[in-house]
Amino acid sequence: MKKWLKTIKNEKGLTLIELLAVVVILGIIAAIAIPSISGIIENSKKDAHVANALLIINAAKLAEASNATVGTTPVKVSERLKGTTPTNVTVTELVNAGFLDSVPKDPQSNVAYDGTTSVVTYDSTAKVYKITLKGSGTGAKTYFTTISEETLNNVGREAVGKTGTAGSASTIS
Repeated sequence: MKKWLKTIKNEKGLTLIELLAVVVILGIIAAIAIPSISGIIENSKKDAHVANALLIINAAKLAEASNATVGTTPVKVSERLKGTTPTNVTVTELVNAGFLDSVPKDPQSNVAYDGTTSVVTYDSTAKVYKITLKGSGTGAKTYFTTISEETLNNVGREAVGKTGTAGSASTIS
């Protein structure tokens, strides 16, 4: 017994097999963790799109409540959204009117969204605000097409790349 204890005390390192076992275990952990981390990163980018869209909708609501005017031919935001011939309010117009500091950046490309084709509209039938949010540049992606604020709040990241119809979470196609 004493001889065995003395032998164990004299061991000073790892055998090749022990080292190989540690490397295999680390490889297995890495194989499990890397896909999970990439999914987390992708989901956080989608969440950023949703947050940006809600920010833009809220800026349009604030502009409307402030009785602000936008456009090259100044028109009240409330008239643009809810008037007799409603159209939309662009992100660039919200920036120019001071309701956004700048056009938010697309988290995928780190470049600002297209401020002229990214627009907020008001659906008077469903009584909801909707947004179309597009990236900028050649081959830019459309992240939301007439998706309502309600849908963004209810469905979140699942709405990225989808088209909304009547403004409810169940109508995403």
